[in-house]
Amino acid sequence: MSNGPMIPIEEYAERRARAAKLIADAGIDVLVANSSDADASNVRYFSNFWPLFEMGGVAIAPSGKSALMVGLESGEFAAGRSPMENIHKVRHYRETANPAYPGHAGSSFNDVFESIGVKSVKRIGVAGYLCTNMAMYEGLKEAYPDAEIINADHITAKLRSVKSPAELACLREGLRIGEIALEAMLKAVKPGMTELELTGVAINAIYANGAECEAHTVYSFGGKKTTNAISRGTHRKLEKGDIVQINVGGKVDGYSPSVGRPICLGKMTDRQRRLIEYGKEMHYKTFELVRAGTVAKEVTIKYEEMVKASGMEKYYLYGPCHGLGLMEVEQPWMESISEYILEPNMTFQADTFFHDEDFGLRWENGLRVSESGPAEMLNKGTYMDIIEIDC
Repeated sequence: MSNGPMIPIEEYAERRARAAKLIADAGIDVLVANSSDADASNVRYFSNFWPLFEMGGVAIAPSGKSALMVGLESGEFAAGRSPMENIHKVRHYRETANPAYPGHAGSSFNDVFESIGVKSVKRIGVAGYLCTNMAMYEGLKEAYPDAEIINADHITAKLRSVKSPAELACLREGLRIGEIALEAMLKAVKPGMTELELTGVAINAIYANGAECEAHTVYSFGGKKTTNAISRGTHRKLEKGDIVQINVGGKVDGYSPSVGRPICLGKMTDRQRRLIEYGKEMHYKTFELVRAGTVAKEVTIKYEEMVKASGMEKYYLYGPCHGLGLMEVEQPWMESISEYILEPNMTFQADTFFHDEDFGLRWENGLRVSESGPAEMLNKGTYMDIIEIDC
């Protein structure tokens, strides 16, 4: 059992109760919140179950009654991990190897919904819409052929966007571990080391300091790959003169924040330094722009106006923030069309990415919307100076 921050058991029931009210208000007969091994966030949010190989789902009625749905191999696993007692093994949540399980039918969606008092089903809301696979969809249509199935991601996004004190504590701890891992990587990195060797340094620090695993695939790659907004480390050897992108964090009771820094093996060129320093300047501007009561799109519009006024538009891809919680990237995004209002204790990754033709950079830290004034950085913000590794 971890001695670090955790979500109290009673908080899971409170979340399902709040969801039930939103479900009733939306005129939905039942919410089905689905997750996979890769994105376990919705199921973990409601049940603390973390699927492995198989899928997971939580069904919630407007009454507040609920059920956890798992694959046919995960019944005992789920019972040992989740505080939810109404657990169903459902074949539609089996692993992608598609075993037939002859002689093991499991529960149907009809069985699950009846167990939470839902008998007349006209509208089914599906959250984790992009995690919902064809087997789940066809199972719902088979059980309720006349029901309307709608995207209900807005319900889970609303619930998850404003964080509780326990959630904030988990995020802070994950960022603390991330900064420890960052320091270990900076001490170890050198020309001739492969990108994956550097990843190994991070993984060791993450587990050694109390995280349940890495918050996301560790970013440790150099050279032209730093122009990629998304990438992975490989067996490529790092070279002197490389810009190297590091992004790392610890997952703490499901919560998955990250710290990101661009570094150089050796001295930066003037061109590299100018763009990296500009990125850092815009990173800090993000915290100034994000304030409670602001319509989210106004932050992005002002940010992009600053980029254009600086003549740096050609280096810009996206920004400045995305939601942070059980996933390092989750709803809500902060874009020029985002109409929601920023509220205290919403959390985001301040994600500042720019790239030239041959290198890119990302400055990244956790951000909390403050009760008043500029946003708070959730971590200490270590190593926010220009980082050049002697080699």
